[in-house]
Amino acid sequence: MASTQTRLGQQAVALLDVALRVPCIFIIDAIFNSYYDPGSGWAAAMWKVLLRVTGVLVSTVVLLLSQKALFKFYTLFFAVMLGVVAVLINYYATSHIDFYSAYYKAALGFRLLPRNGPTLWLGMAAVQLMFGVGYVFLLNLQSVLAALVVLDIMIPLWGLMIELPVDVRQLVAVFSGLALALNTAVCLAVRLKWFYYSCRYVYLLVRHMYRIYGLQLLLEDTWKRIRFPDVLRVFWLTRVTAQALILVYVVRAVRRESGDATGGATDGGSDAQGYLLSWDVFWDLTSNLIISGCDSTLTVLGMSAVISSVAHYLGLSILAFIGSTEEEDKRLGFVAPVLFFILALQTGLSSLHPDERLRNMCLLLTAILHFIHGMTDPVLMSLSASHVSSVRRHVPVLLVSLALFVLPVALSYALWHHYALNTWLFAVTAFCVELCLKVVVSLTVYGLFMADGFSNVLWEKLDDYVYYVRSTGNIIEFLFGVIMFGNGAYTMMFESGSKIRACMMCLHAYFNIYLQAKNGWKTFINRRTAVKKINSLPEVRGDQLSDIEDVCAICYQEFATSARITPCHHYFHALCLRKWLYIQDTCPMCHQRVYVEEESRDRAAFSNNNGGYAAPPDPDAPPAADGEDQLVDDPPGDGAVGGVGAAAAEGELDNELLEDNDSIEYDEDEWGTQNGGTPIEEDYINDDTDSTED
Repeated sequence: MASTQTRLGQQAVALLDVALRVPCIFIIDAIFNSYYDPGSGWAAAMWKVLLRVTGVLVSTVVLLLSQKALFKFYTLFFAVMLGVVAVLINYYATSHIDFYSAYYKAALGFRLLPRNGPTLWLGMAAVQLMFGVGYVFLLNLQSVLAALVVLDIMIPLWGLMIELPVDVRQLVAVFSGLALALNTAVCLAVRLKWFYYSCRYVYLLVRHMYRIYGLQLLLEDTWKRIRFPDVLRVFWLTRVTAQALILVYVVRAVRRESGDATGGATDGGSDAQGYLLSWDVFWDLTSNLIISGCDSTLTVLGMSAVISSVAHYLGLSILAFIGSTEEEDKRLGFVAPVLFFILALQTGLSSLHPDERLRNMCLLLTAILHFIHGMTDPVLMSLSASHVSSVRRHVPVLLVSLALFVLPVALSYALWHHYALNTWLFAVTAFCVELCLKVVVSLTVYGLFMADGFSNVLWEKLDDYVYYVRSTGNIIEFLFGVIMFGNGAYTMMFESGSKIRACMMCLHAYFNIYLQAKNGWKTFINRRTAVKKINSLPEVRGDQLSDIEDVCAICYQEFATSARITPCHHYFHALCLRKWLYIQDTCPMCHQRVYVEEESRDRAAFSNNNGGYAAPPDPDAPPAADGEDQLVDDPPGDGAVGGVGAAAAEGELDNELLEDNDSIEYDEDEWGTQNGGTPIEEDYINDDTDSTED
């Protein structure tokens, strides 16, 4: 229970900390967006510039204050505001003979207090007493001084009660306000020392962190300490909410004034319907809010923070829906706001015409859909390649893939229906078509793997078909990248050129064109090389397979028709070895390079995966008797032939040559020789104790 209360208290303090920093963002945004008239004179211009700089500096300092200093600053600020409000109420109350009439007008027609004078005076006295107590409490004044301050605030009301002349009441209110202002100035001057030492402490702390950790860690620490993303989110949502309320109020007022049947009806049912907005009005309001929500740099940052939260929870929801646990797929909350901010800088979003600001949202939407496809594609491939039979695992991923195909089509149709063809519409359409192509490729490969899973026979051409499908998709995607580069070049030269756009085009040309072409060509060369190497390796068929009596070391399946032998005398299915050679040019068993030497090819000695080998039949030699195996064990130097017993009687084997060589990798010059030119194959065969001879 105590831990729950502590956690709730910490969350409340964090929420208050964020809320107290938001007004600083509003002030800075208002200063930057305020109109500046340079023709008002030199003195007036300097005064306005000084006010702007002072406002920005003070707001920035308050924004960067520590939590304790921030709370203390707002304590003093609210105390000053209570004092100002109390003085204004006293002056306004004492300046009107018919006080109730003035109050009635000031309250916009709402009858908050009764008409009789004594009750009204008592209510005003209660309000002023509350302001005085709050002022005393926030400034933490002593008992005697606190009583004098409260008495000073209440004196003008007493003059109103005893019906002093208007001039006397105004003079009393002025002196009361001056006394309260003097007390406030003294209290602030006393706390000026604290303000100085606080600023000095912050300066020394920042300098110390900069010298030790550097500027990057200093900025990261400040970013986290003041919870700047949360501050931006609250700022943007508050601003948009206020604008939404104003727009809704204006729309309803216009509908009432225009005599709309729905808005102007007097019956209860029609009046309730007047609060509802049609779909067209709702879409217009939403578009206006999105447009006005990115009309300055701070609002763009706030919108980026909101997009970050929405994209983060959207990505987590999709991952939970499709059953993915990859950590790399949880970066949508980081990628989406960064991409939106880069697009805003590239297009100058805040300076665009309001109707042109929606284009960035369309580009951002297509980019998010591309990222979601990158999240679903590995899950599709995993389910199909592992032959998962559960329908519940397949349906969510297929539904997301279907949505990724339908949404770009719907978006393209809506945009082409409302806008004429231009460069940004062409770009959005190209991104949508590219996404649809990716989805089709993923579903096609998924279908191929699922068909292979339901088949009882090894589909040797499956890898080739998958390669053809993916290569076709990659080629079309590469062509789209080239087209988009040309579209961007045209936009930069004839529409809106900027340095950021030029940098983004260079990055696009490098990552999406050059690297994609390089990787595609490298994959093609690797496949062609792998096929050549497979064809150059000796092949075992017929009786030699039964002599080996083993399985493929890659797929652990028996050899039905043939096997390929590597120069290190390990054998595999041709299809399995080809897939392996796509990845790396080493033997899966001993990690030695797979290439064919003429000497080893002429010898054609075939070992099994346990170290034994079978020599190819000699066409000149007489046929062996039934049940005999023509196995060879040829020690170097003497040419003698020995059986298993003779090999066991020779003594201990050379352990160095029998050690696991998984981590050994020889260069081409070291492949065939060891210790002064002795062939490694011969040493391996000579020390093999599994070789027998009848």
